[in-house]
Amino acid sequence: MKIIIAGAGIGGLTAALSLTAAGIDVVVCERSAEILPLGVGLTLLPHAIAVVERLGLVDEIAKVATEIEHMHFRTRWGETVWDEPRGTAAGHKVPQFTIHRAALHKVLLDAMQARAPGSLRLGAKFTSFRETRDGVTATFENVDGTTFEVEGHGLIGADGLRSELRRRLFPEEGAPVWSGRMLWRGSVDWPSFMDGTAVAISGGTDAKLIVYPIGPGTAPGRQLMNWALIWRTGNPGDDIPASEVWNGEAQFEEIAPLLSQFSFPEVDVAALMAETPVFWRFPMCDRDPLPRWGRGNVTLLGDAAHPMFPFGANGAAQAMIDGAAVADALVAEPSVAQGFAAYEKMRRPTANKVVELNRLGGPERIIDVAESLAQKGPLAEVFPLEQRREILADYAKVAGFARK
Repeated sequence: MKIIIAGAGIGGLTAALSLTAAGIDVVVCERSAEILPLGVGLTLLPHAIAVVERLGLVDEIAKVATEIEHMHFRTRWGETVWDEPRGTAAGHKVPQFTIHRAALHKVLLDAMQARAPGSLRLGAKFTSFRETRDGVTATFENVDGTTFEVEGHGLIGADGLRSELRRRLFPEEGAPVWSGRMLWRGSVDWPSFMDGTAVAISGGTDAKLIVYPIGPGTAPGRQLMNWALIWRTGNPGDDIPASEVWNGEAQFEEIAPLLSQFSFPEVDVAALMAETPVFWRFPMCDRDPLPRWGRGNVTLLGDAAHPMFPFGANGAAQAMIDGAAVADALVAEPSVAQGFAAYEKMRRPTANKVVELNRLGGPERIIDVAESLAQKGPLAEVFPLEQRREILADYAKVAGFARK
């Protein structure tokens, strides 16, 4: 069996490694001509680390990541809504890590090149496919404009939010939908805060500031510190302002006036952001959940299948779970088409539900509720702990990282 994967991001590489471990040949075609250290921080919750463990890469991840032991949820003005242990400190069998996306990508890429040498082709943009008697033939375009074809028994589109394979399968869908929120993200070497193993979130879904370490720093007492700022600047479904560039480099002056809206006593966030040499602006977009992910010997994975808002720290995790699940399904079923159908049946309801919950704020919705009730009385009375616990537990159960 040979599976073609369009896209060598986190989901695509996880799928390729999982398929290789199952004895299935892969060809991975990536549109970028060069793998660059892109992105900023992300969280690998225990359900994602369970996939990493299957691939035998936990030790490699641990060398370049930070193990997280505590999570703090607060209102914008600093009142604690919830705090809890995380990872092994919460009783999980595996840790919770935060990591720079580029570091995670390198671990997966190095493993792929070692375990399936010659399977990755760069500068190869997916353009189309056609189904054949034996499977599928995918067409790719080189950087010089020439094209080539790859024949395989199945095709997986792991080509991200603006997936060309998804567009081919659902040509009537249109562009991603903007939430009306802008997201600024960056990372910089910075002194540790708390004990160096904590994530702190201040504010709800329309005005949020997050700070957490994602890797070793340049000296003792310092870490690579990730920060993210979310601010609503429009309404759901609005056109993205023409002045906004997707994944565009941003300036501190854009966000400086917003920082007075947050109380963050452990970190001088204005100094942190001002010292960040380069950071980026993202319009927060997703897509409506699909009724199906593919047909026959073709399917989607990760952001191509279920792009979601970055609440709940589940985008990368759900893509990695997809990668392991599609390999399991192909091993268990007698044909690629049946394997892809079983994979979709297993994963689509969960992933689509996470998309919907993230539109409500994911687990951070407890901060929205707390802020909306703040004027009605003491938080302990107007928003009891049990109600907060229920919101968090429901999300963890749906997403797949509830402690068993």
